[in-house]
Amino acid sequence: MAVRAPVAASGRFLEGLRKWYYNLAGFNKLGLMRDDTIYEDDDVKEAIKRLPPKVYDDRIFRIKRALDLNITQKYLPKEQWTKYEEDVHYMEPYLKEVIRERKEKEEWQKK
Repeated sequence: MAVRAPVAASGRFLEGLRKWYYNLAGFNKLGLMRDDTIYEDDDVKEAIKRLPPKVYDDRIFRIKRALDLNITQKYLPKEQWTKYEEDVHYMEPYLKEVIRERKEKEEWQKK
């Protein structure tokens, strides 16, 4: 049991550090999610094309709202900020699939 206590304490510390950094980054104050801020290389662009329509529309809404807020140099009211616990990595499965397919295609082209 004594072995688990330090692991749990370090886990809580890392989680606290992640939350602190998440809020420090500032995108959540504009109502954005982490995946809204990913640099759009070819893989990400393809993953965005594969998003379900509702997820895609929500993403576009958040990005447009954030741009409007940025232009006026304002933030959303604090109760509307994206919370760390509510930030869903919605693009992750699509991006993993795109990368897997690209790598598979590259392997086939080598042969």
